[in-house]
Amino acid sequence: MIIEDKAYPWGHKRPYNSYAQYFERNFGERVQKTTIDAGFTCPNRDGKLARGGCTYCNNDAFNPSYNDSRKPVEVQIEEGIVFHANRYRRAKKFLAYFQAYSNTYAPLEKLKEIYGPALEKENVVGLVIGTRSDCMDEEKLKYFADVQKTHYVIIEYGIESTYDKTLRRINRGHDFRSLVDMLHLSKEYGLKTGGHLIFGLPGESRKEMMDQVEAINDLPLDNIKFHQLQIIKGTAMAKEYKNKPENFNLFGKDEYINFVVEFLERLRPEIVVERFAGEVPPRFLVSEGWGKIRYDQISNAIEKRLLEMNSRQGIKFRIAH
Repeated sequence: MIIEDKAYPWGHKRPYNSYAQYFERNFGERVQKTTIDAGFTCPNRDGKLARGGCTYCNNDAFNPSYNDSRKPVEVQIEEGIVFHANRYRRAKKFLAYFQAYSNTYAPLEKLKEIYGPALEKENVVGLVIGTRSDCMDEEKLKYFADVQKTHYVIIEYGIESTYDKTLRRINRGHDFRSLVDMLHLSKEYGLKTGGHLIFGLPGESRKEMMDQVEAINDLPLDNIKFHQLQIIKGTAMAKEYKNKPENFNLFGKDEYINFVVEFLERLRPEIVVERFAGEVPPRFLVSEGWGKIRYDQISNAIEKRLLEMNSRQGIKFRIAH
């Protein structure tokens, strides 16, 4: 049974607050992200806080082929637009997605030099900035608030986990409180915020993972992305997995679908869901993962399960909160 539009607070027929529909509602048409590698690094990678970065991280695993930090930003944008124009014929407007590593980890004047060429592109309507809470400050927030007067802007912060024990274990380099404080400060400047959350990190039980929904609901988030833990070649976690695989309890496909459905039922309905899972080229995976199953298959299965259950995002929010 499909619930009528009026039963969904986000105003469309899908049983969750869909990212694609969010943009069509706000821009009147499809808006496509094109990713950029601007050559940033991270404070827990370059020695300021630590070396080696987060133990699960290998950016090569999710950087598109057209990304190359040696190329100017405007060239990467042009190549990205051509790439997406062939895949998504309806896309005429684009968001410049600064994705690789921490994209505010530089002085403000340097950031302006990097973001300026993207903002000058006629068909680029906004910026998506992936970063860490400890790489942001009020000076940069004020800059993004000014940019937001003419362009769409969202700051995506890595949450990864709401548990400090996990953040220490994965060498995150900051605690959960740091993230909470920066999200609230970002909101004080009127900025849209997104977050990334990983399900399956070692040391967390399934119940602990599910219970994170309460902390997520309390955050001033506009968007969220969910990722299942995948063991990526060339990471510290890959070594840990090889030496002590018993420390890991990776999600199977069906288990993950059921888990995400329950998490969605408890998730605050105002939060736009951008992704349900991560997708990594199989050549990067140490563990077999889910084989050749594509992201859209997972997304479709989650949506189908919600409809079969006559359920939706946030249906248990009042009960759970």
